[in-house]
Amino acid sequence: MPVLGIGGIFFRANDPEALSAWYRDHLGVGAGCAAEGTGSPDEWSWKAQGGPVVFSPFEAGTDYWAADKQYMLNLRVSDLDDLLDQLKASGITVIVKPEWDATPEIGRFARIDDPEGNAIELWEPPAETAD
Repeated sequence: MPVLGIGGIFFRANDPEALSAWYRDHLGVGAGCAAEGTGSPDEWSWKAQGGPVVFSPFEAGTDYWAADKQYMLNLRVSDLDDLLDQLKASGITVIVKPEWDATPEIGRFARIDDPEGNAIELWEPPAETAD
């Protein structure tokens, strides 16, 4: 297969600069960010750490995220509890549901929304696949 991975995520925003800053400040993602051990980032790119990526279209009528949004971003994270504490301390509403974590072999999940109302699912894979 010639596809090596995801090369970018592009979406419309009412205030692209402010939204980019929010993602960079609260989640450490976006242009000019680098995951630990990935080297220095380029000014215009984000250096992510390798690991599993799920690519899955959902049924058009799914209620897994807001019906008026076409996508939901899922970010693979480590130390979900620490990240959630940081987000809450910054005044960001965090949603957790026991049923999301009912299958430990898949991992743990939480939800937040960015300032423009886009759903972000935070996924901490089980320890053996988190690398």
